Amino acid sequence: MSLTARLAQTLAGMFPDENRPIEDWPRIGVAVSGGGDSMALLDLLQGTGLALAAVSVDHGLRPQARDEVALVARYCAARGLDHAILTWRWNGRGNVQEAARQGRSLAISDWARGRGIDHVALGHTADDQAETVLMRLARGSGVDGLAAMAPVARREGITWLRPVLEMRRAELRDHLRARGLRWADDPSNEDTGYARVRVRQAIAALDLDVGRLTRTAAHMARARSALEAGMRALARNCVTLEAGDVVIDAACLAAAPEELRTRLMAGALGWVSGQGYRPRYDALIGALEATRPVALHGCLVIPKGGRVRIAREWKAVAGLTCAPQEPWDGRWRLIGPGGKDLEIRALGEAGLRECPDWRDGGRPRQSVIASPAVWRGATLVAAPFAGLARGWRAVMEPERADFPGLTPDQGQLSH
Repeated sequence: MSLTARLAQTLAGMFPDENRPIEDWPRIGVAVSGGGDSMALLDLLQGTGLALAAVSVDHGLRPQARDEVALVARYCAARGLDHAILTWRWNGRGNVQEAARQGRSLAISDWARGRGIDHVALGHTADDQAETVLMRLARGSGVDGLAAMAPVARREGITWLRPVLEMRRAELRDHLRARGLRWADDPSNEDTGYARVRVRQAIAALDLDVGRLTRTAAHMARARSALEAGMRALARNCVTLEAGDVVIDAACLAAAPEELRTRLMAGALGWVSGQGYRPRYDALIGALEATRPVALHGCLVIPKGGRVRIAREWKAVAGLTCAPQEPWDGRWRLIGPGGKDLEIRALGEAGLRECPDWRDGGRPRQSVIASPAVWRGATLVAAPFAGLARGWRAVMEPERADFPGLTPDQGQLSH
């Protein structure tokens, strides 16, 4: 079977509800760096007849990056494909590779949403999957880490597809050679200062079986799915949602296996904070065993009265502002009578002093001060979560409303 036919078969599994010819499917985005994997992905996708829009990100980290993006632009121009070039610049903080990965992901998701594109394809291969498994094994990762990359994943409001995840890097390059197409080789792929390059060389030197490593990832993915089902069942029994906080029955939580307890805690922290990555295992265990409030992942874990509450941390939102019609902290939209010169900010201690009935909601002070409020300069206009609504209410953004295992009517999505 040709690579194009294999790709079409994979896409059919990713879009099981599409009964139309592939030419009539909604347009998808394709992230293309100019390297061999992504160039082959773009060419193979075009061969299926699927409507495409290509996007490239110039990180500005290497002088060759501009030429690589130009290579993609020439390919697209010759075939009448829509192609956008986005820019991202490192601020000098943190790990540059991780920062570039996150910056690229956010830039592409913003681009896709702005064009009404719901799916973006990435060029990760079986070789990338095998490398990821070994890297995470070396870090002592658990089931989630060893499950490595999923063929389909939803984050940042976009569904990310990896349609060549079962194909080898070499066969994609063979496809490009047979088609007479050029690609760019990133010199950093030979730089042993990067862990992935060292792992790639170790796989070759030790003659490790990439197929077996990818099967390990598939086994771990199935185990992860089973654990996720267990976590959802635990949430149904133990969790309630209160005005955006996750409240867990402590006795119910303590009776669960450790893997499900840490998984539920990680899910709650991610749901409240909006952060896509999981805290470290030791930090999760520390939060579960805490007898006093603990700050973690932009949240406060508050054990009290037989319950464990996960609320947004005041310090994480203290500087966030937006207009009333915009989402605050990525999850709350405040709706009300309007007015001039209004903005949404966290309530804070100063605002709390103007809300004499804030205790009526039954939430602790730490949670209430981190809730959104309507301000006009230094004047508090309304605080829906602190008993001072004045015609205003807070509605959770639909993308952030779903908590694993719970239906919307099991939690408060507005207040």
